[in-house]
Amino acid sequence: MLFVVGLGLGDEKDITLRGLEAVKRCQKVYIEAYTSLLSFGLSSDGLSTLEKLYGKSITLADREIVEEKADGILSEARESDVAFLVVGDPFGATTHSDLVVRAKKMGVEVKVVHNASVMNAIGVCGLQLYRYGETISIPFFTETWRPDSFYEKIKQNRLLGLHTLCLLDIRVKEPSLESLCRGRKQYEPPRYMTINTAIEQLLEVEQTQGGSAYNEDTDCVGFARLGSEDQLIVAGTMRRLQTIDFGTPLHCLVIVGKTHPVEEEMLDFYKLRGESLERIDDGTI
Repeated sequence: MLFVVGLGLGDEKDITLRGLEAVKRCQKVYIEAYTSLLSFGLSSDGLSTLEKLYGKSITLADREIVEEKADGILSEARESDVAFLVVGDPFGATTHSDLVVRAKKMGVEVKVVHNASVMNAIGVCGLQLYRYGETISIPFFTETWRPDSFYEKIKQNRLLGLHTLCLLDIRVKEPSLESLCRGRKQYEPPRYMTINTAIEQLLEVEQTQGGSAYNEDTDCVGFARLGSEDQLIVAGTMRRLQTIDFGTPLHCLVIVGKTHPVEEEMLDFYKLRGESLERIDDGTI
């Protein structure tokens, strides 16, 4: 059997009791290591923390393993219990849906254990979850590749008065273009997009498109390390958020749509006062 287990957003303690029971019964445990990460990252120290609590050896599953060699994991799950750990909720990324589809096609039984994800944890800022439009992803721009397909989605959300969750790019164990051209994979250092970079790219796209979907004075909410003890949430205009050092990853951004008075009251707790972060809440309500 394949257990697909959500780990939540913070640290090793965020796993549910049902998830922990599933992990403890498994003969092999993998952790997906490229669509997200826990607050302590995926260092050897971080993994040993997980292993100590779960009582199991854990194998890192990077993009290459999950997308190209998943049949090996699923073959193991045919013969024994295998856990596939996912930061957040198992279905927060389409990759995990694909894994479940492949498992079912191979006749492997699948059980899913859900957990908190960024998709619902953003509710902490006070913006109501049912007032969000389509979620978008912002990839890192390169000199030759500056995609802007997300722009029309933001524009449509804004026309409807809906908020937009922007998921920011994570590049872990990505082969460099030069190495691919040479036919020999060499991997780039890990990169995690910051809120500052995301806003810079958003404003560049607006300038290019000229559709007035948003501007420097558009209200947004920046989230860093959402769900962890040191999470940071700041509400303000794009211009103001660009001046803030949000610290270590992971970051995400919400572009605010039309707000209800109750939403505005909650957002006020996270607004920057002057040039100081003194009054910014860490998410403790």
